[in-house]
Amino acid sequence: MSAPLGRVLETSLYADDLERAARFYEDVLELKVLTADSRFRAYDVGGQSVLLIFRRGATLETVRMPGGTIPPHDGHGPLHIAFTIAADALTDWEARLGRHGVAIEGRTQWSRGGTSVYFRDPDGHLLELATPGLWATY
Repeated sequence: MSAPLGRVLETSLYADDLERAARFYEDVLELKVLTADSRFRAYDVGGQSVLLIFRRGATLETVRMPGGTIPPHDGHGPLHIAFTIAADALTDWEARLGRHGVAIEGRTQWSRGGTSVYFRDPDGHLLELATPGLWATY
């Protein structure tokens, strides 16, 4: 057997308006930009992973860089990602979302003790804030 996988290093969402998406992820979620250009933004998520927001359709051709190539990719429709938060931070996050006019669409109490709240980004992607107790691994 091969060595096991570690963790998910990065994940991608696709935005129709990259500047609008950037304002949401930087202002509402307070993510820090690692790098950016006209195609995408890369955000640090908790010092452990990277969230890539690509302008929809901007990655349909191979990207050639000095170190190699990145094959084409893109996405359509509402996707889903979850962010971890501390249990005692949930109330503050709900208040922050409210101050930014972001509606909470759903809330779930998990059998392991965690809580999730669900809301949408400007492109309709379903985002989740999850406290410990959601999965056996979290």
